Amino acid sequence: PKNEQIYKDRYRKGDTIRAVVTGVHMRNGNPTVIISRTSELFLERLFENEIPEVFDGIIDLVKIARSPGDRSKVAVISHDERVDPVGACVGMKGIRIHAIVRELQNENIDVINYTSDKHEFIKRALQPAEVLKVELDEEGKNASVLVPADEVSKAIGKGGVNIRLASKLAECEIDVYREVEEEDDIDLAEFEEDFGKEAIQALHEIGCDTARAVLELNADELVSRTKEVIDEELAKKIMDMIRYEFEEEG
Repeated sequence: PKNEQIYKDRYRKGDTIRAVVTGVHMRNGNPTVIISRTSELFLERLFENEIPEVFDGIIDLVKIARSPGDRSKVAVISHDERVDPVGACVGMKGIRIHAIVRELQNENIDVINYTSDKHEFIKRALQPAEVLKVELDEEGKNASVLVPADEVSKAIGKGGVNIRLASKLAECEIDVYREVEEEDDIDLAEFEEDFGKEAIQALHEIGCDTARAVLELNADELVSRTKEVIDEELAKKIMDMIRYEFEEEG
């Protein structure tokens, strides 16, 4: 069936096809064999064929998520502490995994170490993206993931394939959020010699502890809100000096 073929597959009559048998149906007294190249079982069989440690049961494929022809994620675990499951599956210089990738029409395969720690597993499932923080709801069915701003596209993947497969692998809905970098700021204590201790204290009392907090107001507001502890001349000086400081840093 078409839905059991990788969309990149092209066959001619007489070609040898590697696939997994998913069913046998009788039609008019004749058996019809259904084979699949898109099932997760096919990927599992390829791992068994190419990786002796998987065939021998030293390494288990705990979870598999596929987008056939595009990307797959496979979580593995080793029953022998001397055997690195990811390294064994990838092989020297990637030779083992590349054999599987070629068979699947260059389907990218991420092999990750399985862990029962769901927070850590979600981080690994979102590879190759860097994950800063994972928050799960009480039921463990929804995850909010924080990533650096320049890692968002990696976390989501082309057409959303990476986050979709990670969600399937981790068995939860994953939402990705970008990290918002805090703007550079300056503590007002650094301006005490310029503005005077009394002015700094007055600014603190109206909730202005940093330079950027002051810039959210204008000179007239500084005068009125500090009840003229800061007069118009000083207010203008404060605004001008702080703006100049940020221009210098920029």
